[in-house]
Order: sequence, then C-alpha cells, then structure tokens
Amino acid sequence: MSNQQRKWLYLVVLSVVWGSSFILMKKALIGLTPIQVGALRILITAFFLLLIGFKSVKKIKKKHLKYIVYTAFLGTFFPVFLFAFAVKGIDSSIASILNSLTPFNTFIFGALVFGFAFKKKQFIGILVGLVGTMILILKGAELNPNQNYWYAVLVIFSSIGYAFNVNIIKKYLSDLDALAITTGNFLVLIIPAFIVLCFSDFYTSFQTNTQVISALGYITILAIAGTAIAKVIFYDMVHISSPIFASSVTYLIPIVAVMWGIIDGEKLSVIQLLAGVIILFGVWMVNKAK
Repeated sequence: MSNQQRKWLYLVVLSVVWGSSFILMKKALIGLTPIQVGALRILITAFFLLLIGFKSVKKIKKKHLKYIVYTAFLGTFFPVFLFAFAVKGIDSSIASILNSLTPFNTFIFGALVFGFAFKKKQFIGILVGLVGTMILILKGAELNPNQNYWYAVLVIFSSIGYAFNVNIIKKYLSDLDALAITTGNFLVLIIPAFIVLCFSDFYTSFQTNTQVISALGYITILAIAGTAIAKVIFYDMVHISSPIFASSVTYLIPIVAVMWGIIDGEKLSVIQLLAGVIILFGVWMVNKAK
C-alpha cells in the first residue's frame, strides 16, 4: 500500500475510533470522576503500550528526549484531563465539534512558532471557523441552560495542545517511528498519572460505587483503541503526510461523535448543526489555501 493510500485509510479509521471516544468518555464518567477517567486512561494505555512496544523505546536517542516529554504532556496528559472535564460539563457531540479547531491551531502555531509557511488567505478560513465556534457555544448555552458552556474553553485549550504536539512531531521527531514516540510518551506519563490517581479517591470509589466496574470497561476500550492504537496510527500519519492533513481528521470526528450523541439522547438544534458546518468549512478553507 502506498503512503497516499495509507494516509487516507488512517484518516477514516481514526475518525471512527476518535469519533467514538467522546461517548466512551461520557459513559465512563457515570461511575468515575474526570480526574479518575484521565489518570486511568493514561495508565491502561501505558501498560498496553509497554507490552507491545517496549523494545521500540531503545530507538529513542538523547536528542529526542525533551521532545518526547513535550509531546507527552501537550498531546496527551493535559488534553486527556481537559476533555474529561469538558464532556462532564457539555454534550459529547458539542465537544467533538469544538475539537475541529485543531487544524486551525495547527496552522497558526505551525506558522508562528515552528516556522512553517502559510498564506494570508488562510486567515479568512480561521475567521470563518471562529464565527462558527461562537455561534455553537452561544446557541448551546441558550438551549442548554443546565450546562456550563465555559467548559468549551477546555476543548479549545486541548486543541492548542494537539496543535503543538503534531508540529513538534513533524519537525523534531520525524526520524523516530510512531510506536517509539507513543510508547515513550506514555512511559513518561506513568508516574504523574499514578500520583494523580492516588489523590483522586479512586480506591474508595471502587469499594463503594457499583458503577465503577462498567466505567472501567468503557475506559479500557477508550485507552486501548482510542488512545494506544489510535496514537500509533496518528503519529505514523503525521510522518507520511503533513501536520495540517493529519489534524484534518477532526473534519470527520464530529460526524461519528454526533451520531453517537443522538443515539444516546443528546439533542442539537439546526443552528448548532449549521455552526458545526461553518467550523468545518473554515477548516477546509485553511487547507484549500495551502
């Protein structure tokens, strides 16, 4: 299979896997707190990756270490917790649509921080996307007064972390294979995640909350499929394509996530769906202007 075919296959697979991650987070949060969901997701992923990819860690050289640490925290540690809190506060489908801002941030920080080339026309796409974002948030706050739409800011911060992550991988870790990067990331995060879990009252919850067992099932699926395997695929896609193309998986994620949300009883207004289309159109314009 050629790199061209592979990158499109990866795009479809990741859109399905990551599109399903939001509903898995929502279900896991029924029996666990956001802090517990984040910490367990990291720990389960880490142990799975160490089983399949421990030997790949030997490929990581001294020059890679600081970038492995940067991508571990910016691309995984902080977003994992921020998304868990966001999905606790707003509908999972809304969180997935807001995640579509990742290509914007990839472009902006790629140009401003990492020196990647850009065109002024791409700013039009950014402005269009921001208009869609504001409509989505404001309309959501109006239709769902019981939800705190300030949680949407957490998704935006996560998308900035993802943007730095993908640009760092492309610029500084392109000579390191995807499994080595992913395993290295989670090896870095085992101790911080374990410390967080210890202070989260998880062990007390495990003994007193009957919903914890089912929540652990959801978080295990999320960790292995939605984090471990998906990140290996994603990092390989970054290597064989561009940061903008790789982050464009967020075009398709909302389609899958919204379908799961509707099945689970979440409701979106026509205006919110229109806002999602505006965001995606803005992202398309950013890519089209390359």
